[in-house]
Amino acid sequence: MATTRIRARMTARPIDEEHRTSSPLELLFDLTFVVAVAAVTAEFAHSIADGHVEVLSFLQVFFSIWWAWMNFTWFASSYDTDDLPYRLLTMVQMAGVLVLAAGVPSAAASGDYRTVLIGYLIMRAGLVLQWLRAAYENPAGRSTALKYAAGITAAQIGWLLALTFADLALPWFVLLVVVELSVPRWAERGPQTTWHPHHIAERYGLFVIILLGESVLAASRGVEAAADHLSASFLLVAGAGLVLLFALWWLYFLHPSGEGLSERRQHSYRWGYGHFFLFAALAALGGGLEVAVEETTHAPQSVGYAVALPVAVFLSMLWLVHAPIVNPPVTPLIFVLISVAVVLVLPLVLSTVGVVVGCAAVVVLLVGAVLSRPDRRQA
Repeated sequence: MATTRIRARMTARPIDEEHRTSSPLELLFDLTFVVAVAAVTAEFAHSIADGHVEVLSFLQVFFSIWWAWMNFTWFASSYDTDDLPYRLLTMVQMAGVLVLAAGVPSAAASGDYRTVLIGYLIMRAGLVLQWLRAAYENPAGRSTALKYAAGITAAQIGWLLALTFADLALPWFVLLVVVELSVPRWAERGPQTTWHPHHIAERYGLFVIILLGESVLAASRGVEAAADHLSASFLLVAGAGLVLLFALWWLYFLHPSGEGLSERRQHSYRWGYGHFFLFAALAALGGGLEVAVEETTHAPQSVGYAVALPVAVFLSMLWLVHAPIVNPPVTPLIFVLISVAVVLVLPLVLSTVGVVVGCAAVVVLLVGAVLSRPDRRQA
């Protein structure tokens, strides 16, 4: 029986470590993000239903969720010791996620980001302590770890100042996002962290499953709200929404990300950062489906776009993030362009029911086209 180690030296894990998979602690960590994603998806659905889609607020909050999750994921791929200090600091970050989730309604309703920022700072503080421990116990990667700790700390000071003196105005938010995104590029100049490509690919895949699960949950909220006026259209849009989510899941996992990252590690930034838009599209799709199911017969054209646009972004970003690491691409570019064009036209010519059914049909056909290619059949 496995037991928790009280203390283990934090050294870099091998890049080619066999049987490297997500740990039970990482899976628990992901579960706390289910709460945060559910909160931001629910608020986004409310804004769609009210007729004033809060895309900017949605992206701002979702960035804090995604960036904290991603930073922990890449750190854990290199330095997961699974001992007592590591577990406790990871649990501190989990607590920060829950605080952030509690602040989502206030951020969406009145632009009050204080609670969201407090939760974000708690998550980032836990990660800074992890990097400082890595710097102390792993001399080979000390300079890189100290750069991460210093860069993250500086960014958090910037967030506090921006909220205190500028109420987190958009220009300051954009500037600090650039700073946050620049920290890994700066820190990795020199000794680089030994992240495991297959482990990273699995972790991203698990987050995709979380987001798809949130979309199912969002759609089920729509079903619950509309349960008193069932109709053929209602059943059609609910069933088509489920088929759409199944097809998006299938399409994502057709891409061999682990092998691609192993062979082309230099493209990891484009792959990892590009997933922000892919993940955000899946979260936004959940909000769109919730409203589409709930307001099947009276939904305005904007609800159709709330479904079609996320699908189009997902298909586009799926190709863009994998093109540098998977050669030849799993999905030919012409297939993607045709699919995106059709999806974006659907809200102009069809009702919300037609848009959901049409999007599901397009993605199912795209999956079928990929699976029917000779190289895929041989695989």
